[in-house]
Parts: sequence; structure tokens; C-alpha cells
Amino acid sequence: MVLSLLDWIILGSTLAFIVVYGTYKTRGNKNVTDYLKGGNDSNWWTIGLSVMATQASAITFLSTPGQAFHDGMGFVQFYFGLPIAMVIICIVFIPLYHKLKVFTAYEFLESRFDLKTRTLTAILFLIQRGLAAGITIFAPSIILSSVLGWDLVTLNIIIGTLVIIYTVSGGTKAVSITQKQQMGVIFAGMFISFLIILNYLPLDISFTKALDIAAAGGKMEILDFSFDFDNRYTFWSGIIGGTFLALSYFGTDQSQVQRYLSGKSVKESQMGLIMNGILKIPMQFFILLVGVMVFVFYQFNDTPLNFNPAAIEDVRNSEYASDLLALETDKKDLDISIREKQLLFVNSESTSEKKNLSKEIKYLNDLDQDLRSQTKELIVKANPDAETNDKDYVFIHFILTQLPRGLIGLLLAVILSAAMSSTASELNALASTTAMDLYKRNVGIKSDRHYVRASKWFTLLWGIIAISVACVANLFDNLIQLVNIIGSIFYGNVLGVFLLAFFFKYVKGNAVFVAALITQAIIIYIWWIDLMPYLWLNVVGCGIVMGLAFVVQVLMPKNG
Repeated sequence: MVLSLLDWIILGSTLAFIVVYGTYKTRGNKNVTDYLKGGNDSNWWTIGLSVMATQASAITFLSTPGQAFHDGMGFVQFYFGLPIAMVIICIVFIPLYHKLKVFTAYEFLESRFDLKTRTLTAILFLIQRGLAAGITIFAPSIILSSVLGWDLVTLNIIIGTLVIIYTVSGGTKAVSITQKQQMGVIFAGMFISFLIILNYLPLDISFTKALDIAAAGGKMEILDFSFDFDNRYTFWSGIIGGTFLALSYFGTDQSQVQRYLSGKSVKESQMGLIMNGILKIPMQFFILLVGVMVFVFYQFNDTPLNFNPAAIEDVRNSEYASDLLALETDKKDLDISIREKQLLFVNSESTSEKKNLSKEIKYLNDLDQDLRSQTKELIVKANPDAETNDKDYVFIHFILTQLPRGLIGLLLAVILSAAMSSTASELNALASTTAMDLYKRNVGIKSDRHYVRASKWFTLLWGIIAISVACVANLFDNLIQLVNIIGSIFYGNVLGVFLLAFFFKYVKGNAVFVAALITQAIIIYIWWIDLMPYLWLNVVGCGIVMGLAFVVQVLMPKNG
């Protein structure tokens, strides 16, 4: 698709403003405190928006609507543990970090345990966050690749370079300042897209009726209280696994810790996290609701058999083109039937008739899923390396094919702004961890100017590494799940180390170090054999490292 001039103007001017503004407002950072902690002058709402923007990457706005389109609102349960974690972090983590005046979360572990434990946890962070930074660059590259037909590698380099410019220049303050503008663009774009979707529905379909349609399609099943261990998203996995994941992410991941270490005071940092705890679930609920409304929209409009245009094109250019054409013909007839039944459903006043129509609609939607499954089989036959999962393409397909000129540019700016804000936070945190936990700890005392220069070079280095990861990344089951899976492999272990540091003085550094190494190997193996849903890895990892640490401490000599 070729963007209109208006789309290019809106997209280009939005991104250029963010880069130039961030660079200009933070020029002249002369010391490490200014560069890595933003001068400790951030107020609570800046911290709150920065925390939300760091977590809300482009993946959020790409994958979440697609997740809701296919699976409904149940994914919101993933965030149920977040408010609990925010309260715990405000009570335990923030006062301690501020009291010790640390630059990174891992500094605390050296004073509590020893240098090798601090170094190990810092390295675990660098591994998982370095991979995640690459994914956050890769996600928007997929979008622009499908929009403009540009090479993925070129796009990864362009997006990564834009972020590197102002992050290297301004450090933490540049990240925090630009994230306020980015969140403004994001909220405006998503709200406008939601209103447009509702406006595009048939005239007699109100928002209430749209919710009825979504419910009939099984998309409004928000709470699942079952104890099905194989189900990734239940109330219990969200409350328990989600709490541990959020505790790890917000309490020990430097990309988030650095956001609230920049606060003017303990109170400002705490209020910023409480703001995030209050607003995060409604925000994710709204983004999922946008995806559900896209589902409702496509109940009255034709949809492709697969939302990944490159995969469909592979089939068209293969010997299976005639099979695809036959499926597309069946799909058009099916879309007409679904549209007719939905109109009857929303206009019916009889409860029994609605119930029967709901069953018929479910049957038709099952047929639709069958056609999509057959299409995936054709895609694999045509190109075994093609990506058949199209969840990440659903929302961008709607944007490109349905929104008016100008708004396409705005929504692309939303997605790219989210990518830039999240990636900037990650590069900033990766650089500060490398500079303070590895470099400074080993080279000795140097001037502030030296560490600022070193931090800028490390930011550039991690930017290049993230771009490199993006260039070799492949789509997983779903991008938002991929980032959370990467985090879950490491987070539980690191959280357990911090909980041991906070609450169990009996356990010493050697025992924790050995336990952390063994635990990491165990969790990677559990993930590799797919023993449990990834959210539970956070709980299991935390429990294993704490239990092992006690056992090792008992078995070690008294001076261990």
C-alpha cells in the first residue's frame, strides 16, 4: 500500500518532533545523576506515564487487538496481579532503593550479598532485556514492511537509529520527557480508532448491540475461574503468576526501576507506581475492547482468509493458487451468511430466537475458523518457512484498509511511538546496568564526565545489539506473548534473589549465587519441554531459587 501525502506528513512530523524535542530538552547533561537518574526531579505523573509507556510497546498495540479478535477479552486476566505488585513494591522496594541512593536495582544485592551475585543478576537482566529490546524494534518493522514493501533489515536499522539519537543524547530525562508526548499520541490514536470502528458498524448496531454480538461470538468471556493448568489465561494464573511477573518486572527490571528512581522523593515514586496500578488494567481492557470491536466490524464485512499479506501472496504465486481461490469463494459466501444472521440476531426481540440464532452464528464462525485452518495448511505447503499465525496483522490490516487518509498516519505514529518509548527505556536501562554494575565496578573511580561518556557508548552498543536481534527475529505464536515468555524465563529467579535479600538474613551470598545458577538452568529446561504455561514459570522460578538457597546454605560450611 502507498501512503498518502497527508499520512506521510502526520507520521513524519510526529516522529521528528519526538526525536528533536527529546534531544533539545535534555542537552547538556554533565553528570551521572542527571544522565542516568534524570536529576531526580521527576514528579509522580511523569513517572506514572513513563512506567506505562515503557511497558506499552508497539507489541501492545499490534498484538493485543489481534489477541482479542481471535480469543476474546480473557487476556486481561494476565494483568490482575499488577495492582497487588504495585502496592508491595511501594511498601518494600522503593523506600529501600531511595535510602541506598542506588543507580540500579542490582547495586543493592552487592551490599546484601556479594559482587558475584550482583553481577549475575545484572547479566541475567542484560540477556533477557537485550532480547526484548530487539523484539520491540522488530514489531513495528513488520508493520512498515507490509505497508511499504521495504526490507525488514532496513526498517530495523531506521527505527533503532531514531531511538538511539535522543537516548544517547539525553539519557533518562530524554526518555521520560518524550514518553509523555508518546503516551498522548497513543491515547488519542486508540480512542479515535475505537470511535471510528463504532461509526463503521451498520446504522442499527449500537454499542450495546455490538457487545451482544461479541458475547454471542464468545469474545466477552472475561473471567475464567477454572483450575485448568493448561489454560494460559485464568483468574488464578493472573492473580498468582501475574503478581510474581509484575513484582519481578517492576521491582527488579532496571528498565522500570530506572523510571521511578528518577522521582523527586519516595512519595512521588510511590504515587507514580500507584497511578500505573490503577490505570493499567482499564487501559489493557480498552485495547482488548478495540480488538473485540474489530471482530464485530468484520462480522458485517469481508475478511481475508489470513491477515498476513505476504503469506497469502506466497500461495497465490504457487501451484496451490486454485485451491486458495476455491477457499476464498467459500469465504465470501460464508461472510454473507454470517452478516445476515447477525442482523437477524441484533434485531430479534425473542429470547428463544436469539438463542437459536446465537447457535447458528457460532456454527458459522466455526466454519470460518475451519477455512482459516485450511488456508494455513496451504501457506505451509506453498512456503514451509512462512508465518501462518496472523494475530499480529489483524489490527494493522484494519488500519490500512478501513481508516481514512490522515488517520492511517496517526495510527502508524501511535505504533511507532510506542516502539520508540519502550525501546528507549530498555536501551537506557541496559546502558546504566552495564555502566554501573559491570564497568564502573571493575575499572575503579573515574570522573563523572567519564561515566557519562561511557554510558552513552554503552547505549549505542546496546542499540546496535538490539537492532541485530531484530534483524534475526522471527514471529512467534504472538509477539506480546513472546516478550512475556522471555521475561518469565528469567524474572522468577531474579525476584527470588531479591526476596531472599529483603526478608531472609540467614541466607548468604555464596548460597544465593549457586541457587540462582541451578534455578536458571532448571527453568530454561522446564520452558524447553513446555511443562507448564509460561506465567507459572515466574512462581516456580521464585520458589525454586529460594528453596535451593536455604538448602545450599545449610549444607555449606559456616563461613559460606
